[in-house]
Amino acid sequence: MSIILVVDDDDQLRKSFHKLLTEEGYTVLTAASGEACLLEVREKTPDLVILDVQLPGINGLETFKSLNRIDPKLPVIIMTAFGTTETAIEATQMGAFDYVLKPFEIPEMLKIIEKAIEAGRFMRSPVDMDVSPDETAHDALIGRSPAMQEVYKAIGRVSSTDATVLIRGESGTGKELVARAIYQYSQRREKPFLVINCVAIPDTLLESELFGYEKGAFTGAIHRRIGKIEQAHGGTIFLDEIGDMPVTLQSKMLRLLQEKSIERLGGRETIPTNVRIIAATNRDLEKAIAEGRFREDLYYRLKVVTIWLPPLAKRSDDIPLLAEYFLARYAGKNGIDNPGITEEAKTLLKGYRWPGNVREISNVIQKALIFNRGTPLSPEDITLSVTEKPSVKETGTRDLDEALRQMIRKELMNPSDKHLFDACIDRFSGILIGEALSMTDGNRSRAAKLLGLSRPTLHAKIDKYKIRIETTVKE
Repeated sequence: MSIILVVDDDDQLRKSFHKLLTEEGYTVLTAASGEACLLEVREKTPDLVILDVQLPGINGLETFKSLNRIDPKLPVIIMTAFGTTETAIEATQMGAFDYVLKPFEIPEMLKIIEKAIEAGRFMRSPVDMDVSPDETAHDALIGRSPAMQEVYKAIGRVSSTDATVLIRGESGTGKELVARAIYQYSQRREKPFLVINCVAIPDTLLESELFGYEKGAFTGAIHRRIGKIEQAHGGTIFLDEIGDMPVTLQSKMLRLLQEKSIERLGGRETIPTNVRIIAATNRDLEKAIAEGRFREDLYYRLKVVTIWLPPLAKRSDDIPLLAEYFLARYAGKNGIDNPGITEEAKTLLKGYRWPGNVREISNVIQKALIFNRGTPLSPEDITLSVTEKPSVKETGTRDLDEALRQMIRKELMNPSDKHLFDACIDRFSGILIGEALSMTDGNRSRAAKLLGLSRPTLHAKIDKYKIRIETTVKE
């Protein structure tokens, strides 16, 4: 469960934050001064600090500087009144995750909090490489095939440099893990690592997200906003799905790479930058260039070093290792014994095409584990969970229905409970609620929304089914 420290000398605001964030599933600490904040951080190691600029004693900016010295990877959100916006901007330029003006909208604040915690997890969570599946509890690049050995070598060679890296490969091959590994082995590993998904952010917002804007740049721009590139000064920006970046923004990215400078939206000041760019795409960039959808000069600036991630179908010998890794990972995450997997099931897994790559085999193993009865995963377990269709997503409902039917048939053939109907409903309900909590990192409010339940109803069912709430393990 993520721990959030709220620092403000307003007692009522601290109480309001405590109530709001506790209901969202977070563990909440509070402090009324900068000195108390630093003490809490040293003793409790929170995942996020929400820090007011105006504090008694040590002010918010000086407190942030001290926090940065204690833990440079600790995300900090600055709260400020309109009159102290410049101080908040200064903190953001020094590495604060973001700042919000008081009074703020609660839904927007919750979104920023969620993004900040995710950014902190990316910076702090190691990515292991070339390890045995049973030797890691971390995110990992798994595989011993010649193709994966080349990937490991490339990461090792490029990490110690400041070269721009372009990671290419099909969807689901693990491009984000490669980017995180490069960052974690680089000389910039104590500075920010920020992820920008060029598809997830609307075109109209992507420019201001990256480059920031000046007051009056557009309707609603009531103050200056620092973009992610300035915010990540000294660190690394990972531009995911860069093949989908609008052409209108590509010229600005080219200037960043060529001149190491940017201009904020609506501004004329040239701002020097010091960031490393790692980009990734599953697009055919050569085709996009030929069709005028991607700038050729930007393409050559990005591909100083190119790392190709092979599709799973071209490294089938790694499939058993991946199956063992995901089996151990999901068993640990769900607090159940690892049942293992038979050699016959491994052979069957190697025979599939895996159009969804590593992401697909992860989903298949998770599904097989959910419906497994404690014995090693068999070919039957795999057959119920895998599909030869282009993607699991397209046929997910049909696969799930069939898997449920198979489980029910087994129970009806060998009933182990006098109240079989209630037992089956309870088992499925427990799995459903457990997965919703797992997907939301233990956040009960978001899990309730996913399930279409009220929070009191969800709480009652958690107690009824004795569900253990597992959250992301903090490294």
